[in-house]
Parts: sequence; structure tokens; C-alpha cells
Amino acid sequence: MNTFTTQEKLKHLFSLPVIVAALGYFVDIYDLLLFGIVRVPSLENLGVDVNVAGSTILNYQMIGLLLGGIIWGIFGDKKGRLSVLFGSILVYSLANIACGFLPHFPQEHIVEIYAALRFIAGIGLAGELGAGITLVSESLPKELRAIGTSIVAGFGLLGAVVAQLTVELAGDWTIAYFVGGGLGLLLLFLRIGVVESGIYKDIQEKSDVQKGNFLLFFNNWNRFVKYIKCIAIGLPTWFCIGILAVMGNQFAPALGIDSINPGKAIMWAYIGISAGDFASGFISHALKSRKKAIFYMMLFTIIGVVLMLFGGTKSENMYYFYCAWLGLGTGYWAMFVTVGAEQFGTNIRSTATTTIPNMVRGLLPVMLLVFDSLKINNGVIFAAAIVGLFAFGLGIYSTLTIAETHNKDLDFNE
Repeated sequence: MNTFTTQEKLKHLFSLPVIVAALGYFVDIYDLLLFGIVRVPSLENLGVDVNVAGSTILNYQMIGLLLGGIIWGIFGDKKGRLSVLFGSILVYSLANIACGFLPHFPQEHIVEIYAALRFIAGIGLAGELGAGITLVSESLPKELRAIGTSIVAGFGLLGAVVAQLTVELAGDWTIAYFVGGGLGLLLLFLRIGVVESGIYKDIQEKSDVQKGNFLLFFNNWNRFVKYIKCIAIGLPTWFCIGILAVMGNQFAPALGIDSINPGKAIMWAYIGISAGDFASGFISHALKSRKKAIFYMMLFTIIGVVLMLFGGTKSENMYYFYCAWLGLGTGYWAMFVTVGAEQFGTNIRSTATTTIPNMVRGLLPVMLLVFDSLKINNGVIFAAAIVGLFAFGLGIYSTLTIAETHNKDLDFNE
């Protein structure tokens, strides 16, 4: 095992790939969550039904993420990690700028246009995290990988906070879309000096290695099970964000609270997630285990969910407090994506790292569908509890049974 001086550690952890990946994920999260934050004011301004149109548009964005994860993942393994970092940010930046012009589009088809733009944005947004984590994982020494990816995610997730503050300060939801698109285009210029990872360069010209073959996850039973477990580990994160935070306004009547602002719930959740992501790398490093770090953070999150739903949450601020608690616990997001990167060989690593988190995001509509069906007869509290039980059950089982990857060498192929 290599040992590094403090100066050497800082040189690696604040190298150009880490900085660019962190800034990219910052803009990615800003744009990813922006619709959830401006959902109500934008749809009210456009004169359409907030609940029906909001669910439709969100589902289109999530389907775009699911499809984009596959497209960019394969592209990253076939053409290189950098090609994704440039292409994905261009797609979602232009889509977000177009969203800023929605009031000027034909109003009779505005829901369809909004949904189409969020679908395109979803495709673009799908590539950012996976490509960034893959590049950083392959560029840093294995001893510093967990901390490096935590820096990327911890800083990047602050984009959610900035998105909420931008909406509040600008006072106009269209400006928030213009800011997001503009930040993405500016970031393109910063990426010019980044070089491809050495591990990928070693296989780039090899014709005998299958690169970016998505079917490789399904033609071998052990590889397939490993892939499914990686996805399952991430399910609790989007249960907490997609249901308990984004749909926070639905829980207000059941908890006896006057109102809950979903934008603020998302902001406080992501403040927690950002802190959790920074911490997760150091926790994993200290425990010398990815699995233990994720497992303990899941248990911490479960306690928060139980207290939020059944512990007598009686005020709006208390609800936001629990959102921050859940965010802190689900701050293993970076660790979960890193585990995905470390489980698979270089020839399909980008495909794995890009599709796994987007499969989790893409399963949100399924969780929402189950939640919406259950709440009819059970109410929102018990509906959320049932969905959460399955999400955490699958997540914990997968965490405990997947292979440990702490300090694993990544220079291998499938």
C-alpha cells in the first residue's frame, strides 16, 4: 500500500480531473433538481394543472435519465470518459436554456413541450456523474479514491442549495433555467485542459476487448446479480428525495402542518447529502470498508425516516430538519456510485457507473406509482412507510452481500 505526504494527498485530491468533475456535478445537480424546485411556480405561471402536469413532466425527465444513462455509459467506454463530459453538459445546458423560453412557446401544447425539454435535459444530465466518478476513480491512487469521489459529490450536491437560492433571489423561475444553462456552457471551457485516464488509454486501441457492451451485464449470472445489487443499494436515496422531500407538500395535512415547501425540503435534504457525501469517503477510509460505511449510514437514515413519519413531526421547520437528517444519511450516494465503478472492469466501467445511478433515478416513477396507489386507502404516511420498507430492505440486503471493493485495483477487464 502506498503512503502519501499531506502535500501529495492534496495534489491528488485537488487535481484538475477532481475539480472539473466536482464543478460538473454541481451544475448537473442544479439542473437535475431545478424542475422539482420550480415545478409549482412554473406550471402555475403557464396555466396548467400542477399535480397532473408536474407528475407527467417529472416522469419524462426520469425516463430521459434512464435512457441517457445507457447511451452515455456506452459512449464513455467506446469513445472515452472525456467525450461524455463534453457531450452531456452541452445537451442539458441547451435544454435548460430552452426551458427559460417556455412562456413564449405555443400555450396549447405547453405541457408536451415542457415534458420534451425535460426529457432531453434528462438524457444530458444522465452522463455527468458517471463519467466524472469513472474518470476520478481511474485517475487517483486507490488509497485516495473514496475521498476523491466524496469531494466530487459533496461539492457537487451543493448545486441543489444554489438552485433553491437562485429561484428565491431571482424571483422568476425562467431566470433560474437561464443561469443553469449558462453555468454549463461556461464549464465546457474549463474542461479543455483535462486529459483522459491512463487506465482507459491502455485499452482504447485494443480491438480484442469489448468496450461499452451493455449486454455484458446480462450474459453472465454473477455479473448480472452484481449489477442489480449495485442499483438496489441506491434505492433508499431516491425514496428519501423523490417521495419525502419532493412530495413534502402532500405530507403537510397528514402531519397537521399548515404547509411544506418542496423546494425548501429539497434544499435542506441536499445540504445534508452534501455533508454526508463529504463524510462518507472519510468514514469508508477509516473503516477500510465501503460496505460498512454504507450500511451504517443506511441505519442512520432509517431512524430519521421513522422519526419523521411517526415521531410527532408538528412543524414545517421540524420537517426540514428531518429532510436534512435523511440527506446526511443518504450521503453515501458518492460511495454507492464508487462501488459501482469498482465492481466492473475498465471496458464496461463507464457503462456501469453511468447506468447504475440513472437506473435508480429511473425507478423513481415506479416508487411514485406504488406510493400514489397505496395512499388512496392507507394515507400518505403509511404509503411512504411501505415503499420505504421495500427500498431499505433491498438496499441493506444488497450492501451486506455484495463484494467489498476497498483498495481494489481497477486495471482489469470483463
